[in-house]
Amino acid sequence: MRTVYALVDCNNFYVSCERLFRPDLRATPVVVLSNNDGCIVSRSNEAKALGIGMGEPYFKIRDMIEPHGIEVFSSNYALYGNISARVVSVLRELAPRMEVYSIDESFLDLTGFHRPLAAYGRFIKAEVERLTGMPVGVGISTTKTLTKLANWAAKKRSQSGVVVATRPEQQVALLKAAPVGEVWGIGRKMQCHLTALNITTAWDLAQQDAKSMRKLFSVVVEKTIRELRGEACYGLDDGPEPKQMIACSRSFSERVTELPALREAVASYASRAAEKLRGQGDLCQLLQVYIRTGVFNPDEPRYSRTASVPLTTPSNDTRDLVHAALAGLASIYQPGYRYQKAGVVLMNLTSPKHIQPDLFAPAPRPSTDALMATMDRINANMGRGTVRLARVPASAGWAMKQQLRSPGYTSRWAELPRTL
Repeated sequence: MRTVYALVDCNNFYVSCERLFRPDLRATPVVVLSNNDGCIVSRSNEAKALGIGMGEPYFKIRDMIEPHGIEVFSSNYALYGNISARVVSVLRELAPRMEVYSIDESFLDLTGFHRPLAAYGRFIKAEVERLTGMPVGVGISTTKTLTKLANWAAKKRSQSGVVVATRPEQQVALLKAAPVGEVWGIGRKMQCHLTALNITTAWDLAQQDAKSMRKLFSVVVEKTIRELRGEACYGLDDGPEPKQMIACSRSFSERVTELPALREAVASYASRAAEKLRGQGDLCQLLQVYIRTGVFNPDEPRYSRTASVPLTTPSNDTRDLVHAALAGLASIYQPGYRYQKAGVVLMNLTSPKHIQPDLFAPAPRPSTDALMATMDRINANMGRGTVRLARVPASAGWAMKQQLRSPGYTSRWAELPRTL
């Protein structure tokens, strides 16, 4: 049976999340900034029409804000994660299998559906908007690469926001209309290489000899060509593969010069990494911690070091990981520098069922699993950081700059919307 996939992609996701609770901004240019309010990572269509580019530094558009009435928001990750989870919960009811591809994209398996696909695509779009308020585009085709292209067309070339490309003539039209840079997996560098070969559209790429392109570039390009021709090379995953590495790092809102502040930051990052580790049900066997100064000021002395700390007993206990991270920090910290960033990386991840106990290792902490599960449950229900280690401050001067963050509409009791 021929596979049929749908890709549901939220439009301008971060901006749309902000507009959910600010309907007065529906026709206003809106942008959302990256960590520490550095660059633009999401733009409304009105902001795009003003020529504001993705990744553009915030300071470059400051002069445009007042004349054009642009609304600017700091990233509100708690809000975006919550809205994403709501969209996913709706989509799970609309298809027998799905793959959450990113925070704003999900693949649905529509193989074997006997309903008209265009009508069902419109139903998916309407249902998501009805239950979550999020505008989405829906692309439907027979391979994941073609489905991604159909979704591009749904957003760029369709008034309904739905495009179906399951028949050969539909796929040919789609391939001829799509620039090669819009093909899934074709990055900027690869696009330059292909353009030099006079391959400028998805159709041009699909006409190439797959084996020759594999020798010239990679097996990924070969599979991309085969997928563009309608041959499914990538299956639908029931869920994301467990991460082989978990990292948590941030640039400080201001330079850090003292060890106590660095210890707070590293403890905070290790705590967050531990939450992610427990979320995928794994244990950590090796932890890395790093610190570095800024790299763009030639007048400041530079320093960058990394420490690796093996865990005698693999663990996902926040206390163990924070202890290891702070031990690593102590071994690499040097006074006299203005530190700009720190991070914690959990490595050599493994499942608890693959661990061979060590007779000579210290006995594990009693009731660790129950304590961590209770801690995670409270934080999930009451907001991140409700229960935390004493080493982790509720707020800090080095914390990420979010001067323009919207309220925690869905994650903080004190910031819930109120009607007067």
